[in-house]
Amino acid sequence: MSRADFYVLPGADEQARRLLACKLTEKAWRNGFTVYIRVATEREAAQVDDLLWTFRQGSFVPHGLTIHPAAAVPVWIGPVEAPPAGAVDLCINLASEALEPGRYDRIAEIIDQDESRRSWGRERYRQYKEHGFQLETHKL
Repeated sequence: MSRADFYVLPGADEQARRLLACKLTEKAWRNGFTVYIRVATEREAAQVDDLLWTFRQGSFVPHGLTIHPAAAVPVWIGPVEAPPAGAVDLCINLASEALEPGRYDRIAEIIDQDESRRSWGRERYRQYKEHGFQLETHKL
């Protein structure tokens, strides 16, 4: 059964959303998952790329950008396009566009208190529910 986890942050800080994406990515990677961090733009992909190197002292998460395909890595970051090769165990969606239902078995949506992002979150929750996803909400 497909699963969608909604992580709800207490503030409205875009950098906090990226930081949480990095933490979730590191945890998933350490548990053997392949991860796709879906962002809205190439600029945001570069920001997440930089943050994955610095978000925690001593952390290392092997990753690559979908706009610069490299050797197989367990974590991909990119705008809207899917990773260039291989299956993805978890898609962390930071983009405003909804994911195509059925494309990913495990999805993480990071929502904050920005009204537009809260609105997307409610709509995505409804869509995933209609498609039979197991839903979980984590208020942070």
